[in-house]
Amino acid sequence: MARLIILGSAAALSDAAHDNTHFVLQGDHDRAVLVDCGSNPLSKLAQHGIGPDSLTDLILTHFHPDHVYGVPILLMQLWLVGRRKPLEVYGLHHCMQRFEHMLDAFMVNTWPNFFEVRIHRLAEQPDVPLLDSDDFRIRAWPTKHFIPTIGLRVEVKSSGQVFSYSGDTEPIPHIIALARDADLLLHEAAGEGAGHSSAAQAGEVATLAGARRLALVHYPVGDADTEALVAEARTTFAGPVALAKDHDVYAI
Repeated sequence: MARLIILGSAAALSDAAHDNTHFVLQGDHDRAVLVDCGSNPLSKLAQHGIGPDSLTDLILTHFHPDHVYGVPILLMQLWLVGRRKPLEVYGLHHCMQRFEHMLDAFMVNTWPNFFEVRIHRLAEQPDVPLLDSDDFRIRAWPTKHFIPTIGLRVEVKSSGQVFSYSGDTEPIPHIIALARDADLLLHEAAGEGAGHSSAAQAGEVATLAGARRLALVHYPVGDADTEALVAEARTTFAGPVALAKDHDVYAI
């Protein structure tokens, strides 16, 4: 069965036990899709049996440091271990333009035998096709954050399940649309305010969307009372609620 593997669960301020939010979707056939890129994803992927040549795609939801700062070391490590197959990279134009600037800043064009990086720019519109493979059908929605950002809806072809990810966002109708009848909604819980959502707001979205399960991610760590977030979400959502933690695995 396909898997969602949480590689990091923290909001922008991480700690020793919680890396910044990023995760991988591993299919039953040929896809391993990394969503955002925390500190050192290659070593974490290896802990879950995903080798450097198994990674097929990278989706960058937006170009804030906590979501992209691991990209240069990921590319360099893939190159150093001898990867030759292309890597597909997806994001909004705002993000992909800066991603290209990052490649230029690190002069990857000077790395001998560097593998091909194929950039796919997404329109900043609701329900935009992102990827359609034997494993997944993925579509993107714009969210309400400080810069152009996307959330995701993933149809898992082997199981028929739907996984939705809010991205960084305030509660808006687009998030309800991408989470409609989802078997699992992974929703941020950084706290109520501009560009973000609270755990209670995540629960409201899950309820309005008719989601079956809710997992909270991108939440405050360190001295924060993270376990209280689950109780908070349960005030607005009657279904199962979990706090996503680093290296948690969800069957999808």
